[in-house]
Amino acid sequence: MTDKEIDTAAGGAQTRSGFVALIGATNAGKSTLVNRLVGAKVSIVSHKVQTTRAIIRGIGIHGNAQIVFMDTPGIFKPRRRLDRAMVTTAWGGAKDADVVMLLIDSERGLKGDAEAILEGLKEVPQPKILVLNKVDRVRPEELLKLAAAANEAVAFERTFMISALNGSGCDDLMDYLAKALPEGPWYYPEDQISDLPMRQLAAEITREKLFLRLHQELPYASHVETEKWEERKDGSVRIEQVIYVERESQKKIALGKGGEAIKAISTAARKEISEILEQPVHLFLFVKVRENWGDDPERFREMGLDFPR
Repeated sequence: MTDKEIDTAAGGAQTRSGFVALIGATNAGKSTLVNRLVGAKVSIVSHKVQTTRAIIRGIGIHGNAQIVFMDTPGIFKPRRRLDRAMVTTAWGGAKDADVVMLLIDSERGLKGDAEAILEGLKEVPQPKILVLNKVDRVRPEELLKLAAAANEAVAFERTFMISALNGSGCDDLMDYLAKALPEGPWYYPEDQISDLPMRQLAAEITREKLFLRLHQELPYASHVETEKWEERKDGSVRIEQVIYVERESQKKIALGKGGEAIKAISTAARKEISEILEQPVHLFLFVKVRENWGDDPERFREMGLDFPR
């Protein structure tokens, strides 16, 4: 699609486009919201905190506007090198966006990391909006108090109350964002939903299934890489992925008794990857021990993160 064609998309109206950074504490619901607004799975969702490690861009179309959502890692107090890289990446995403959207878990309120994020937002010059998530679980009077407290701390342009899970309030949010972005051609083709290469998206899907299956057992220190991708003559694709863990004991957890865990993870990941590709998938998973992979610059590059010194 040429710039001229893109400019006249949506019935000849002048198109708008831009980047919206979602920031917030871990497990505030950013990935769920991005998937909801894009209308497709582009970011992994898990019970385990800090599952989003690098900036993942999900591309949504609303009327004549193309909205590029930047799902940033959750902001928290970093303890390890990987933590520092993720937090730095999140704030960098905010400073590169046209609009910054702070997502607050209404049940948790402004406790802990959320309060520190509000303080950090004061240094971000871009227009900022406040989005209170999970509002169906909190009494209206508590929501009003929460919104007032957050707006007292930071000068937000608007406040929205939504449920990323059921979609309540999301249409109003999209209406606002579509009008808030600058006029200009779209950055991506109309049918593209993410800027992630398929090899990386497939690895993210497997990592999600790993966390969903083993989130109470497997430590945070695990990583998935797609090592081989072969398009076959019968229209199927053969994918080989490696799950890296730091210790032999973690490898046993990932494999499970009699290979039960790895089979379940592979089946779930294969099904979802196949649905996205719209072709049969043969997925082969391997678990390898790589001690201290969290201090390996190459792994950081693979995840799209800068290696902090």
